[in-house]
Amino acid sequence: MIWVKAFHIIFMVAWFAGLFYLPRLFVNHAMAEEEDVRARLALMERKLYRFITPWMLLTIGFGLWLTFDYAWAAYANMWWLHIKLALVAALVGYHFYCGRIIRNFAQDRNQRSHVWYRWFNELPVLVLFTVVILAVVKPF
Repeated sequence: MIWVKAFHIIFMVAWFAGLFYLPRLFVNHAMAEEEDVRARLALMERKLYRFITPWMLLTIGFGLWLTFDYAWAAYANMWWLHIKLALVAALVGYHFYCGRIIRNFAQDRNQRSHVWYRWFNELPVLVLFTVVILAVVKPF
């Protein structure tokens, strides 16, 4: 089971790295005025999204493996696990919402400012802090 946990963490780190960088590209895209810069950023966003989506799927797959083979039996009655799973589900929603933003930028339909994307960029950081604390400390 330790190998499953190791791979879960590795894939989670790769996924989060992309989730930290992708909204930063959105900030730059929202600020860009030149067409060639916007086109380059749209390409980078699309390629990064396609790159991190398998990491998300592998994170979820190994996480489910851990949950059903180990964690559920040990921690099913503890709230930290339920909160962690809810936050992961929200993060998956965030991931897919990023895909929607990419499509909007590609079609030149962005309605948000670079300031909004700066705040949007902070959400995965908050989720990461909370999930790690829940998984390590198991406060309740």
